[in-house]
Amino acid sequence: MDNRRIRLLKHGIRNNGPVAYWMSRDQRVRDNWALIFAQSLAIELRLPLCVVFCLMPQFLNATLRQYDFMLKGLYEVASGLMENNIPFFLVRGLPEKEIPQFIKTYNISTLVTDFDPLKIKREWKKRVSENINITFFEVDTHNIVPCWFASNKQEYAAFTIRTKINRLMKDFLTEFPQPLKHPFPWGNNIQKIDWKSPMDELLCDRSIKPVSWIKPGEREAYRVMENFIKKGLNLYHIKRNDPNFDGQSSLSPYLHFGQISAQRIALEIEKADISNEAKKVFLEELIIRRELSDNYCFYNENYDRFEGFPLWAKKTLNEHRKDKRPYVYSLKEFEEAKTHDPLWNAAQLEMVKKGKMHGYMRMYWAKKILEWSPSPEEAIYIAI
Repeated sequence: MDNRRIRLLKHGIRNNGPVAYWMSRDQRVRDNWALIFAQSLAIELRLPLCVVFCLMPQFLNATLRQYDFMLKGLYEVASGLMENNIPFFLVRGLPEKEIPQFIKTYNISTLVTDFDPLKIKREWKKRVSENINITFFEVDTHNIVPCWFASNKQEYAAFTIRTKINRLMKDFLTEFPQPLKHPFPWGNNIQKIDWKSPMDELLCDRSIKPVSWIKPGEREAYRVMENFIKKGLNLYHIKRNDPNFDGQSSLSPYLHFGQISAQRIALEIEKADISNEAKKVFLEELIIRRELSDNYCFYNENYDRFEGFPLWAKKTLNEHRKDKRPYVYSLKEFEEAKTHDPLWNAAQLEMVKKGKMHGYMRMYWAKKILEWSPSPEEAIYIAI
C-alpha cells in the first residue's frame, strides 16, 4: 500500500505483544487500508493481530436507529475477522480510558487507527496518545486520496480541490489486496462478546426506532452497490435530482459507517459497462464532493460554528440579521414538520421515518432552516 496514507501519531517503545487496530470510522473487513497496514505490520514482526472497537454509550445526537445499524454491522465485522484468525474486541466507555487499558491488558505493541477529521475523534486520539507509550499510527482508509495529502489547506469549493484529487487519482485508485488468514494465532484468551448488553446500556434517544427499508452490514452494502451499478447508475446523471424517482444509490448509510469503501465503489463503477457521462456525475459526488467535506472539517476548526463560514457568507448573514422574517419556527416545530411549506415538511418526514433524505431536497431543507430560524447560530444548531 502507499505509505502516504499513513501518519505517525506517536513514536513509542516496542515490545513483543500483538498489533491492534482500533477500528472507529471504517467498520469493515474488506477493502480497509488500516486493517491491511496493521496486518502487514503484524506479519512482518511475526505477531498476532486484533481489532478493538470502543463503543461510546452516547455520541453526539445518535439515536437507537444509528446505534442499531452500527452494532449489527460490527457483529458481521467480528464474524468476518474470526474467519481470518483475527479476534474482535468490543470495549465500552471513553476511548482515552478504555483503549490504554486494553493496550495494557493485552500487552499491545503497536496501535493503528483509521482517520476521521471530526474534532471529537481527533481529541480522542490525542488523549489516547498521551496515555500510552507505544507507537501509534493513523491510516486514511475513508478517502481515496488521503485528506492530508490531497491538500495542505482548506479548499473553498469543489473546483479548487478537483484538480488536486484528479491529479493524484492514478496513484491512489488501486485495487485492494485480499484479506489474509492471519498466520500468527492470538491464543485462547478471547472472551465471547455479549452483543445485547451494549444495546441495553446506551444513553440515547430510544424513541427513534430502527428502520426496515435498509439492512446493515458489509455484505448488504456490496449487494446494494452491485444492484445500483446494474440497475440505477445508467440513469443517475438524469434522475438523481428528481425526488419523485428512485434515482439515488442508497449507499450513503454504508459509506457513513464505513461498511463499504468509497474506493471499492469507484473501482467497480470504472469497470461497469455504463456511459462515461453517468460514471462522471456519480464519481464527482462520491469522490470530489465527499472528500471536499473531509477537507473542510480537517482544516477548519470551526466547521460546526458560524465562525467557520467564509467571509462573504458571514458578511451577508450579518447584514440581514435584523430583516423581518415572514416565518420563524422553533426546534420542536421543525422536528415535527409543522411549517407552512409542504415540500419542506415532506423532506423532514422522510428523514424522520426513513433516517435518510433525498439528496436534492436536503439542500432545500437546509436553506429553509437558515431562512426560518431566528439567527444563523440557531440554524446551525437546528440543522446539526
